[in-house]
Amino acid sequence: MISLRLAPLAGITDWPFRLLCFEQGCDCAYTEMVSAMGYVYAPRQWATVTLLTRDPREPKLILQLFGKDPALMEKAAYTLSRTGTYEGIDINMGCPAHKVAASGEGSGLMRQPALAREIMERVVKASAVPVSVKMRLGWDAEHINVLEIAHMAEDCGVSEIAVHGRTKVQMYAGAADWFWIARVKESVHIPVIGNGDIFTAQDALEKLQASHVDGLMLARGALGNPWLFAQIRDALEGREPRTPSLRETVTVLMRHYDMLLGWKPEHIAVSEMRKHIAWYLHGVRGAAQIRNRVNTMKDPNEVKELLWSLVDEVESSGEPSVVAREEAAAHED
Repeated sequence: MISLRLAPLAGITDWPFRLLCFEQGCDCAYTEMVSAMGYVYAPRQWATVTLLTRDPREPKLILQLFGKDPALMEKAAYTLSRTGTYEGIDINMGCPAHKVAASGEGSGLMRQPALAREIMERVVKASAVPVSVKMRLGWDAEHINVLEIAHMAEDCGVSEIAVHGRTKVQMYAGAADWFWIARVKESVHIPVIGNGDIFTAQDALEKLQASHVDGLMLARGALGNPWLFAQIRDALEGREPRTPSLRETVTVLMRHYDMLLGWKPEHIAVSEMRKHIAWYLHGVRGAAQIRNRVNTMKDPNEVKELLWSLVDEVESSGEPSVVAREEAAAHED
């Protein structure tokens, strides 16, 4: 069976959002990336503890570590893999953010194959759970070395590889290149997970046909749309994918909001939910005006009242009460 994964997304994939994705058929999720240095030197820091939090209802969670110091990566993997909290440790070799990659971490490791090898070898040896790696195609179009790094990962004992079909320099621009993902799948004997530009169930079918990967990792396509996992599973099993109504969308949005409010200080939860609200309402008529108002509100009850008023307005207008995900997805890049 094809494994459907939720990608690690900084500032997004905390346990409330992951839980909603699991409820819609996600098979495996990853924490937001955790700094090995930050964990080793300040394991009780609130920001680090927040990233490490897992809800007991999450069926399979992999912790993602980033860093460039082999000793710190080894130490963090040794300790965290023995907490009994995670089913795996993932090494981040894909983050393209400038402050991460420019320092030699994340996708910056792909420019330092010898260092990448040492980190993978030491983390695999130290970890009590399987180790995976998430990588990009390379630093730029002139330095695509994903095949070299993939073979290296397999040689080091890495259990599986996830490949995002873009270079570091591309960031999220242009189209993900699934040709290279297919090359990786053909070149190694461990499972390969494909990532990049999966916004609809049809996208998923096309990517699978083009690459024959063992699993799909969803990222931007799942933002505000945990139903994408169920839609892909429906398509894979020959059923017509189901699109949620606006009322259903807002109902889940409210659950998301309440989970965040119950976990974090109110002012932080209100601020963090603003981006999620924008994603949940993407493609809904009148959503832009609602988002502008939400971004100035500090009382969560006022936000909730405003969102329900949007639902009532759309339903009373007689317009289709469905979030237009497929049309909106075409403009993501």
